[in-house]
Amino acid sequence: MVSLPLDADILSPVDDHIFKALMTHPEAKPSLMSVISASIDCPVIDVAIRGNELPVSDNNEKSQRLDVNCTIDGGHQVDVEMHSSYIEEVDEAHSNFLNKYIYYLTDLHSSQKSKGVKYYDFVRTYQVTFCNYTIYPQWKDFITRASLRRPSGEEISSQINFVLVELSKLDSILSKPVDKLTPLEMWSIFFKFVPDIRRRDVVNKVIAERKEIAMAGELLLSISKDEHERARNRSRRMYETDVISNELTIKYKEALRIARNLKDKGFTVLDIMDVTGLTTAEIEKA
Repeated sequence: MVSLPLDADILSPVDDHIFKALMTHPEAKPSLMSVISASIDCPVIDVAIRGNELPVSDNNEKSQRLDVNCTIDGGHQVDVEMHSSYIEEVDEAHSNFLNKYIYYLTDLHSSQKSKGVKYYDFVRTYQVTFCNYTIYPQWKDFITRASLRRPSGEEISSQINFVLVELSKLDSILSKPVDKLTPLEMWSIFFKFVPDIRRRDVVNKVIAERKEIAMAGELLLSISKDEHERARNRSRRMYETDVISNELTIKYKEALRIARNLKDKGFTVLDIMDVTGLTTAEIEKA
């Protein structure tokens, strides 16, 4: 039985870079087919990864599209991504996340060649996103599948399909016997918990249950042992940390500047705390 060493230091596929490296690996085709089949709840016989890198000049957009863009049986389009970085929102409905999601889903669907093609020949498009934080706290289920439907629930069209997997909601399935888990539950446990040595025994049980996950485990272990990939991962995380630190520093300096101006105008410390979010000590030093 294939199993991962209990003490192995394994990179997290919840990191979107690692996820893409794993799912686009030349030996990962059976695993990718299994992930897609489990996500769209439909057997997949074949899959082909399409060249989907954005132009190098568009660094900001490229950094956000670490997806796996592919076609499956019948030419249907599937875009699979791991979403690990929190998107700042202006409301509790996660409008930024969902609008981005729908934008790329419809953009991919409309990218089909239409010249000389009958509308009924258009293929279906699936956007599959594994998200590492909660989008729908009001719903217990960690899987959301949606298409165009009437208010009463009947499907209008299966042309565009939305599949969201919230990896933050897996605690409820960890107590289930492994042989009772669905394929998507198994893959979700693998993606979320494979780097966690405290959950390695559960991950190994999942690996023993499905050969495609075992293959992914071996590939991920190999990628994790690759010092070049590990160095790239460290460097990227250092860069991301620096960016966040710089942004927070800029905000802090601006808050101090505002505090100084308000002090000069005679505002009370409590008023300044309310406006800037600074502590009493920070305002006194401003």
